Amino acid sequence: QVQLVESGGGLVQAGGSLRLSCAASRSIFSISDMGWYRQAPGKQREWVATVTSGGSTRHADFVKGRFTISRDNPKNTVYLQMNSLEPEDTAVYYCNARPTIVGYHERWGQGTLVTVSS
Repeated sequence: QVQLVESGGGLVQAGGSLRLSCAASRSIFSISDMGWYRQAPGKQREWVATVTSGGSTRHADFVKGRFTISRDNPKNTVYLQMNSLEPEDTAVYYCNARPTIVGYHERWGQGTLVTVSS
C-alpha cells in the first residue's frame, strides 16, 4: 500500500544535471534511513547514497563530488542532485526506505530511468 513515488529521471547530455525526487508517506519517512540505488542493464544494483533519519549523509565513492543526497522532512521527500553526469551514470535509479525500528519492512520505489548521452 505504501509506496515511494519517484520522479525526475530523463534524458540528459553528458556534463548535465538532474534532480531526482522521492516522496514517501509521512509515517515511513520519519523513521527511515533513505537511500538511492541504481541498476544499469546487465549490472547488479548498486548503492549510491544514503541520508539517515537524522540527516547524516553518505555517498558511494563513484559519485562523491558529483551527487548529493538530501531530505526535506516537511515534504517527506528525499532528493538526489546529480551533477556532471556521465554516460556511465545511465541506469534506473531506485529510492529505498529502510525503517530504523522493528516491525517495518523496507520499501522501494518503482525506479526512474536516467539516460546520459554523449
